[in-house]
Amino acid sequence: MNKNDITSRLSGRRQGIIDEHQMRHYAVFLPLIEKEDDIYVLFEVRAKHMKRQPGEICFPGGMVDRTDNSPAEAAVRELCEETGIRQNEAAITGSLDKIISPFRQIIFPYAGFLDPAASFQPNEEEVDTLFTVPLSFFIENEPDRHLIHLQVEPETGFPFESIPNGKRYAWSAGTHHEYFYYYGSYVIWGLTARIMKHFVDETASP
Repeated sequence: MNKNDITSRLSGRRQGIIDEHQMRHYAVFLPLIEKEDDIYVLFEVRAKHMKRQPGEICFPGGMVDRTDNSPAEAAVRELCEETGIRQNEAAITGSLDKIISPFRQIIFPYAGFLDPAASFQPNEEEVDTLFTVPLSFFIENEPDRHLIHLQVEPETGFPFESIPNGKRYAWSAGTHHEYFYYYGSYVIWGLTARIMKHFVDETASP
């Protein structure tokens, strides 16, 4: 290998994420509905019989399948599968920032508008109920913020003898912010609240 070999390999290369091909890709649709001179955000309450996060509040979304041409296409597909609306009743307005989770996941969030006349038929296998919240609520109310501390815990057999200071190595401390919105009896938190706050910051902040 020489300079020309390296240059030809890296010149014009798209910058990605290390080990991205080993991560699971998910797409999320933040649904907006314009009606009565206002804009509302649609949320799902996950079915209570589900193994993961039963009863929690979320946006429509799920894993990007091999048959999906793009994460955006997956977001619309998941929206339609979960809410029962037709594909022509949803239109993506734009993309939000990707989220890299510590669980080897990449989340691709999108925001878009739904036809106000769309007829919803929630998929009972995944969705308990649907509800809407005025977008103005999120613009006028900052979420509560709580800090989660992340700890480093090397596996058994980790080669401490190969690193400076061994078991006394000073690992970097990790923190993670969790956001909470309280709307009536609904608690919107976690990834959903994080995406919601990001959407408001991008669209409503001066």
